[in-house]
Amino acid sequence: MQVRFLGTGTSQGIPMIACTCEVCSSEDARDQRLRVSIHVQVNGKSFIIDTGPDFRQQILRAGITRVDAVLYTHEHKDHTAGLDDIRGFNFVQQGAIPLYARAQVIDQLKREFAYAFDENKYPGVPEIDVYEIDGKPFVVEGVEVIPIFVKHYFLDVLGFRFGDFTYITDANFIADEELEKIKGTKVLVINALRKSTHISHFNLDEALAVIEKIKPEQAYLTHISHMMGLHAAVQQELPPQVFLAYDGLSLSI
Repeated sequence: MQVRFLGTGTSQGIPMIACTCEVCSSEDARDQRLRVSIHVQVNGKSFIIDTGPDFRQQILRAGITRVDAVLYTHEHKDHTAGLDDIRGFNFVQQGAIPLYARAQVIDQLKREFAYAFDENKYPGVPEIDVYEIDGKPFVVEGVEVIPIFVKHYFLDVLGFRFGDFTYITDANFIADEELEKIKGTKVLVINALRKSTHISHFNLDEALAVIEKIKPEQAYLTHISHMMGLHAAVQQELPPQVFLAYDGLSLSI
C-alpha cells in the first residue's frame, strides 16, 4: 500500500494573505499546506479521500493520472469543493468515477453540484456513480474499507481503515467502540489542529492521547493550522513514533 498526503492543512485559522507570522513566511516547504486530502494506492487501485478546494492543484502537483474512487469523510466545503475537477479523469478514463459517502454528504453534494446530478446533463459535467455508505464495512474495487465514526463537534464524520492503515480527520471525539475498530493499525493518521483547545478538532495533546490508546507503530498528524507552529520545531517535541505530516509525504505500508 502506498499513501501520499495531498494536503495536510485546514481552513481553520487561515490568516489574511498579508500575514507575516513565522509559519506563513517560513521557507520550509513543510510549513506550506493545502487543504487536507490523501491518496491511497492499494492492490493496484487508486483512491482519493476528500476533494477540497485545492484538489486540482494537488492532483497536478502529485502527478496522479488515475482515480478509481473517491471517498468522503463529511460534507464540509473544505473537503468537497473540488468535486467538479474529477471531470478530467472522466475524460481520460472514459467512464464515471464512483463516489462513496454518507446520505447527508450525498444530499449536500446534490445541492452544491446539482448540474452533475441532473437527469438531462449538460455535456462535459462530472460523471459520477454515487454509493451510499454508513457504519458497515464496504468493498471498493475489490478492497475492503472499514468506516469509523468520529465526532466533529456535533457532526458525524467518517474515518477509513484500509488493512493496517487508518485515516481520521476533523474529529474531536472517538467513542470506545469506534476506537476498537482502529486497534491493530500499524499506521494511524489523525487530525491535530493546534496546541490550544478547539471546539471541533483535536488539539495536539488530545491527538497524542488517542495515539497512546491505539499504540500504532507510527502515527502522523494532519489537518494542521499555522497556529501549530513551525514544522521543524514541533517535530522535536513529539514522541519518536509520531510525526507531523506534510504535503507530498509518501508512505509505504
